[in-house]
Amino acid sequence: MHLFLLLILQATAAFGQIDPAHCRYALGMEDGRIKDEDITASSQWYETTGPQYARLNREEGDGAWCPAGQLEPSDSQYLQVDLGRLTFLTVVGTQGRYARNSGNEFARAYRLKYSRDGQQWKSWKNRVGNTVMEANKNAYASVINDLHPPIITRYVQLIPVTTLSTTVCMRVELYGCPWEDGLISYSTPEGQLMMPPGYPIASLNDSTYDGQHEKRKLFGGMGQLTDGVVGLDDFLLTRQYHVWPGYDYLGWRNDSLVTQGYVEMEFVFDRQRNFTSMKVHSNNMFSRSVKIFSSVSCSFKARLITGWEAETVEFNTVLDDRNPSARYVTVPLNRRTAKSIRCRFYFADVWMMFSEISFQSEDTVIPSQMTLVVTSPSVNEENTISTTPKTANPSASDPPDDGNTPILIGCLVTIILLLVIIIFLILWCQYVCKVLEKAPRRILDEEVTVRLSSCSDTIILQTPPVPPRSSHATGPTNTDPHYERVFLLDPQYQNPAVLRNKLPELSQSAEASACGGGYAEPDVTQCTPHQCFHSNAPHYAETDIVRLQGVTGSNMYAVPALTVDSLTRKDISAAEFPRQQLIFREKLGEGQFGEVHLCEAEGLPEFFGEGSPLPDRDGRSVLVAVKQLRADATSQARNDFLKEIKIMSRLNDPNIIRLLCVCVSSDPLCMVTEYMENGDLNMFLSQREIESTLTHANNIPSVSLSDLLHMSVQISSGMKYLASLNFVHRDLATRNCLLDRRLTIKIADFGMSRNLYSSDYYRIQGRAVLPIRWMAWESILLGKFTTASDVWAFGVTLWEIFTLCKEQPYSLLSDEQVIENTGEFFRNQGRQIFLYAPPLCPPSLFELMMRCWGRDIPNRPSFEGLYQALRPHVNQ
Repeated sequence: MHLFLLLILQATAAFGQIDPAHCRYALGMEDGRIKDEDITASSQWYETTGPQYARLNREEGDGAWCPAGQLEPSDSQYLQVDLGRLTFLTVVGTQGRYARNSGNEFARAYRLKYSRDGQQWKSWKNRVGNTVMEANKNAYASVINDLHPPIITRYVQLIPVTTLSTTVCMRVELYGCPWEDGLISYSTPEGQLMMPPGYPIASLNDSTYDGQHEKRKLFGGMGQLTDGVVGLDDFLLTRQYHVWPGYDYLGWRNDSLVTQGYVEMEFVFDRQRNFTSMKVHSNNMFSRSVKIFSSVSCSFKARLITGWEAETVEFNTVLDDRNPSARYVTVPLNRRTAKSIRCRFYFADVWMMFSEISFQSEDTVIPSQMTLVVTSPSVNEENTISTTPKTANPSASDPPDDGNTPILIGCLVTIILLLVIIIFLILWCQYVCKVLEKAPRRILDEEVTVRLSSCSDTIILQTPPVPPRSSHATGPTNTDPHYERVFLLDPQYQNPAVLRNKLPELSQSAEASACGGGYAEPDVTQCTPHQCFHSNAPHYAETDIVRLQGVTGSNMYAVPALTVDSLTRKDISAAEFPRQQLIFREKLGEGQFGEVHLCEAEGLPEFFGEGSPLPDRDGRSVLVAVKQLRADATSQARNDFLKEIKIMSRLNDPNIIRLLCVCVSSDPLCMVTEYMENGDLNMFLSQREIESTLTHANNIPSVSLSDLLHMSVQISSGMKYLASLNFVHRDLATRNCLLDRRLTIKIADFGMSRNLYSSDYYRIQGRAVLPIRWMAWESILLGKFTTASDVWAFGVTLWEIFTLCKEQPYSLLSDEQVIENTGEFFRNQGRQIFLYAPPLCPPSLFELMMRCWGRDIPNRPSFEGLYQALRPHVNQ
């Protein structure tokens, strides 16, 4: 039984938090899981256009729901859906009435209202306050709108909006996943303004809260603490665009009137639950007087109408004054039963900031010790409630319990069966996870054409008919028919372990293309994981990617084996720098055996003297990046670190990050490289708009098209230099391009080690992390990393630049679907999904990107060719 409970807790914890990027499953309008009686409307034109016909991609009745009469701009006709339970709703899809080419009515826009109890209705609005979403432009195409922020609800109303008198009809699908937390509201003091000298003003309020706001307190609603968006280490930075500094956090000051040493929050749930833990994501930027809470005290109520129980749960945190990273703090709640929880979070510094709070509870409510004890002294032992069966004969006055025995036995049998099913599912999931480590996930059953849009959250999906699956089809089947991804690819199943059997041309074409075309040295036949993955025969990713990243969590360049083996200690040309002159400023990231720090190097210009490689600093301090090997690193990691120093010491190009000096005379081993004032290119561009009259008039940070082209040329120049040395980068992206104040770019390899960009990497369980959205098909399917695969990544990097890094590549596809898409690139049957052409990108430049993403490796351009093609576009 203890094992059963442990397995239940593990399964519950795994689903205790929701990631909006992955919570995108169809909830049942199209496939009928949402019943007709759960779909209602304010009116209908005919019986055959009733609400039960408002199902996406279905054409029963007259093809859709249509409200009665012409819709006027002042009307509030609605379609209402009861989801049957609390749901985390992330996406809404709509269509018009097509009716087999006989209808042409659709809604061009709509609003959303939602309710968690069916009584109190709230209007949805996006993060900048808009309530209207764009919908359809014709009667047949599906339009998918992401909800930013997502909502937690059971009932949803879609209200078509029009500016002219017109007829509208709608078909709908809703996407999301069950809200397992059960939280239906939280109450908290309002957030406050932070006005630090020398920094932007941070507004730490709950901007999406949907409850009441009175007397500097929020109550009766939900907001940013439950939207699935986790704040960054620096609270002034945000994951959303066009919002203010501090947006992702709710924060309070210690000495304000509403706090008085602690912040009190109350949480109300849908029913009684046995709570195992509470997870609080808290900021810890102690350099700006922000720390996680020092302790927390939680009280419990089994019912809302009763008082708070006397016994509380206390928890003291371990404060961290060395690592400024934001983190989750898990508070054990000792399986206490409650429907409401009140927690007081005590300050450890001037400020306290939270971005997410979630609760984990057992599915079965087992009454805790407190609820069994009767505290009133006037109640005798006979009146005490007992959960154990009586052993004595019942008296004549006792009611017979024959009717309860079968119910009790049935409940016990049901519980046992549920436990057996849970154990079976956990074991099955573990087996499937092991299989998925070695193969891309199964490609799902439907195929769609996706048109991505850069300027909104709207995309168009046109779904062609799917032929019925034959009874002898092979490959794994969908184990959960109730959940289907929104963005679907190809029905064929791809497994790299059997690719050569299923696709005979792989062993020939991949061998010829992945190693040929002038991208691989012909004499390189045997390589280690830290060297280039050139070989004479195809080999699979699982044999090579185990050591993809370096010991500090960064990429570490790959070079031919012969070149590396010929290096010795005397090849380290970098000088020894006094480590006591390195002053720590910030931790940029970490890996398994090392860390990357941002430091100030005192006296570095004087250390170099005449001929210093440093640019003119105008008297300002010199910022450097310091890679440091941990004291507990293995001997292999130590050797790899020295090898990386040797490799870095050979690089000398204006557009490659430079190794300045080292600290290797004593432990810990350190290498000191350049660091640029403007940080990485991804962060720089994402905070800017394209130059225009409006940006000049409002002093909005901007870049010109010429700037973007100049950046592209510099990156191609740096990669041309690496290619000339047969160096393979393997992680080229804007996050790995640093920028100084003169817009000079230097290619680096810090991106993988930074928490800020963790979502850009796909983690293979127990093994490496891969930047799959930037990787060529042969790198994902075959584990081959060559200069040609760097060319592919360069094409994606260009795409990032000309979208101003406003979104992640393939942002509407999950990691698994990105992997599945690489199979389409290999098959080359016209089903692969390409990145769209950015609006800022000249057509000739997008054609160059498409050449970088060529299926046939020898046909991709070289970096020399890319540099020569881009250079004429820049005004010299």
